Amino acid sequence: MESGVVELRTPEDTLDFGRRLGALLTAGDLVLLAGPLGAGKTVLAKGIADGLGVRGRVSSPTFIIAREHPAGERGVPMVHVDAYRLGGDLAQLDDLDLDTELVDAAVIVEWGEGAAERLSADHLLIRIDRRPDDTRELTLEPSGSWETRLTALTANHA
Repeated sequence: MESGVVELRTPEDTLDFGRRLGALLTAGDLVLLAGPLGAGKTVLAKGIADGLGVRGRVSSPTFIIAREHPAGERGVPMVHVDAYRLGGDLAQLDDLDLDTELVDAAVIVEWGEGAAERLSADHLLIRIDRRPDDTRELTLEPSGSWETRLTALTANHA
């Protein structure tokens, strides 16, 4: 498994990167977003949703745990999950039936590292670090098909 590092200097850069990622996603894709509070996970998820072309306002689903966004023109819906409140409780994660959602939708999981990877061996983990100058450093850790798909995503950002 090879990882890539991407630097994003502004929130717009983060949205643009998310749009590029979203344009690559298909039903069955799993993307895990990891990083501390305020790192930019939800901003990245907004960009992903825009790239997918899903409908509905994207915001952190912290209090409802999971929010479904209907498919737009591309025909791929998105399920946006915030696992923060689950505290690593795998039973609660199982209750969300995300493995079923993965058949028909792209699934984006904030705070899912350490638990959600088991939903699919084919996933992309993105660790987001916010530096003191507000630059976001993304470390991309691909698994499965993402090991080859990552090249298209990072071609202009490495």
